[in-house]
Amino acid sequence: MAAPPEPSDRAGAHHPQFSAEDFAAFTDAHIAALKAGLKLTSAQEKNWPALETTLREQAKAHAALAAEWRDRAEEPHERAAEAREKAEDRRDVIEGLRQGAKHLAARSAELAARSTELEKLADAAKPLYDSLNDAQKRRLRPLLHAVAGRPWHHAHEGFHPSEDFNGHEFDGHEDAEHGDQ
Repeated sequence: MAAPPEPSDRAGAHHPQFSAEDFAAFTDAHIAALKAGLKLTSAQEKNWPALETTLREQAKAHAALAAEWRDRAEEPHERAAEAREKAEDRRDVIEGLRQGAKHLAARSAELAARSTELEKLADAAKPLYDSLNDAQKRRLRPLLHAVAGRPWHHAHEGFHPSEDFNGHEFDGHEDAEHGDQ
């Protein structure tokens, strides 16, 4: 088995810096896990390529965005702090309002882009989803969350944290380990 990549000096213990090759490997693994978890029939397979293509395009865009953020974060923190202090010294109430408006506009643009991305994903997944049986549909959400890089929690499906999938109560020990009390 290959050794994991060495973290860079900037990477923390919980936030390793992944290369483009790492992102591609994780994307491949997540997409393969999604497909394997769905256990598609040969009839359903024809609806798979549209979803896979969209997932790969979005993963590539996310990797590029992560690289952009990483590049911006490499600027020396001292210069950025000095620039903020100077800007705060000069800023008055009106400038503060303008900066707030710029921040909201940037956030709005990010949300609009994310909304478009989710619509595209929904459009690509719809034909496949419509062909899935109930068991496959239940598995799709947590598997798709894993591919999209967003955490999924059993509470999303209405599961109570003190019960397992069959309604049996846990003794509380397992819940405490996962922070689900």
